[in-house]
Amino acid sequence: MNIRKPTDAELKKVFKLSPEAVFDGTLGEVKPTNEKIEQLVKPLLNKGSYYLIAAEGDKIMGWILLGESKDQFTDKLNGFIYELFVIEEFRGYGISKRLMKTAIDHLKQDGHSEVRLSAFVGNKAIKLYEKMGFNVRTVTMSLPL
Repeated sequence: MNIRKPTDAELKKVFKLSPEAVFDGTLGEVKPTNEKIEQLVKPLLNKGSYYLIAAEGDKIMGWILLGESKDQFTDKLNGFIYELFVIEEFRGYGISKRLMKTAIDHLKQDGHSEVRLSAFVGNKAIKLYEKMGFNVRTVTMSLPL
């Protein structure tokens, strides 16, 4: 398995599978359309964010979307992980960890001194993030009306 930037054809496949990734990452709360994914991701890609894929031959096993975001209070630019997803049949082989390590290395090379991400409470990936040294920084709460 290698981790690299996707070809244009592979990027189209990632876009096609992204609604499943968002559904999974939000624990079934959000099922976006492909159009919504493009509406969310295209601006990120236009601002320099990019995907890395884990692939073996022509088979995509998973991906990570990384870039930067501005801290709303300090205006400092931080590295940011926008999406991490491993296709179900390839889970349990350490692919998420390898994608995260590679993304963190890329963000460090890009000059970032901090990496942030957001995750839904209950997302199994939180354990991975904590093992890699991530700490809870903010909490978003909601009240259904």
